[in-house]
Amino acid sequence: MNKKILLGIVAITLATSASYAQQGDPRATEYYSPVPKVVTPGQTCDNAPSDAIVLFDGTSLNEWEAVKNPASGNNWKLVDHIMTVDKTVGDIQTKKTFTDFQLHIEYRIPENITGTGQARGNSGVFLASIPFGAGGYELQVLDNYNNSTYVNGQAGSIYKQSPPLVNACRKPGEWQSYDVIWTAPRFNEDGTLKSPARVTVFHNGVLVQNNTELKGDTPYIGQPSYHKHGPAPIKLQAHGDKSEPLSYRNIWLREL
Repeated sequence: MNKKILLGIVAITLATSASYAQQGDPRATEYYSPVPKVVTPGQTCDNAPSDAIVLFDGTSLNEWEAVKNPASGNNWKLVDHIMTVDKTVGDIQTKKTFTDFQLHIEYRIPENITGTGQARGNSGVFLASIPFGAGGYELQVLDNYNNSTYVNGQAGSIYKQSPPLVNACRKPGEWQSYDVIWTAPRFNEDGTLKSPARVTVFHNGVLVQNNTELKGDTPYIGQPSYHKHGPAPIKLQAHGDKSEPLSYRNIWLREL
């Protein structure tokens, strides 16, 4: 819309509201533009909204590439519309990059999972994958249905920083979900932090991170820190433990 026309509409709206206010009219606090865009919601939990970017719907792995060697064409295993971690390939990440988003992702710990602590169905969703520091910001994936570990490393945690508000894990063998609102960090021109990353996470429909402010990336050893970056891929971790590999399905994202 032409800027002059838009300013004219705003001026008329303000003048009209002022007139209504003088009359004690409820219309003084009502406005009708801009009208929100129409988005068709998914009909079931595994259907993406109409404005979503579908990252995995079970038909192909074309949206993903191996982190170690993107040109290799290697990827995780795709069987029966499910992708399963292949530890020989290593981590995978999206070919596209993102800043702020709403993310839906489902995972399944194998029913026959073995191991204890961090060596039991370990993976992670890196909400921004960066090639320095700790490699990004990890939302932990782990079997903690009946498995103890350090609380800031259990499922639903921002790894080594923020424990989940509650343990909402389902049994191994059952599908589980994360719904995430991610606000990426912003940086000044000189590389200093302008505003930190924030995240809200629902685990199986239960709030586990409530607008959590991140202290930086999520290293295994040492303190978190920020490193200047822009839009980044989302990475799924192929953890080096010896437990049976877990699987993912129904991954979609809405840019915010």
